Amino acid sequence: MQRYFVEQAYTEMVAEGFSLEGEDYHHAINVMRMKEGDQCYLVFQDEVAIKAEVTQILTEKVLLREVAREEQTKELPIHVTIACGYPKGDKLELVVQKGTELGAHNFIGFPSQTSVVKWDGKKLGKRQDRLSKIAKEAAEQSHRQVQPTVTMFEQSALFFESFSGYDQILVAYEEAAKIGEKAQLVRTIQEMKRGQKLLVLVGPEGGFSAKEVSYFESLGAHVCGLGPRILRAETAPLYLLSAISYQFDLLQV
Repeated sequence: MQRYFVEQAYTEMVAEGFSLEGEDYHHAINVMRMKEGDQCYLVFQDEVAIKAEVTQILTEKVLLREVAREEQTKELPIHVTIACGYPKGDKLELVVQKGTELGAHNFIGFPSQTSVVKWDGKKLGKRQDRLSKIAKEAAEQSHRQVQPTVTMFEQSALFFESFSGYDQILVAYEEAAKIGEKAQLVRTIQEMKRGQKLLVLVGPEGGFSAKEVSYFESLGAHVCGLGPRILRAETAPLYLLSAISYQFDLLQV
């Protein structure tokens, strides 16, 4: 059943009446070819999700009524932000799509010292819009109750200023993996409590420089290894999210 993310909170739409407009309207009518009596899910900004039924189709709006509240929680209990040093090609699109399916709450792109890709503000804006659309579609497909945000930084210094807003920060560092470090990731996710925020930094193809890692550590980050194998830039975030999902979705039953 199709899922749509609504910009308002549930309580706001209860007062106004449930509806789909704009791109969601066109998707419902022209792609899904919905008609009166058809059902879909609506997900609101406060993470409330309901099953709704189409009651009327107007020129630019679909009107719906609530049928049932979705009770199952789909979200990880901690908010995981994946921050990637800009990789080449469309690798970031893969990270955002699959990372959304695996439960990431936010995505950040920033220029690492070893990043080959150089984007100016205009290109970053277009890329951010595309990645946000990919996140939205992946969130709908995977029946998330949160649509992840995507933020692209032109200057890494602006990104580093946000570090204080996280409860824990991890840096995936291949040099740590080479010497057998394998405790930090497990220890960090086991210590985190519901509602806390975790920032995970993953390097581009060339990895992070030793200077970058030292700077991250000075800001409170902890270095972690991701097993004995060296992972590609687009694989490491998915490994991390899978490990976090295993801890919270499968072990804590």
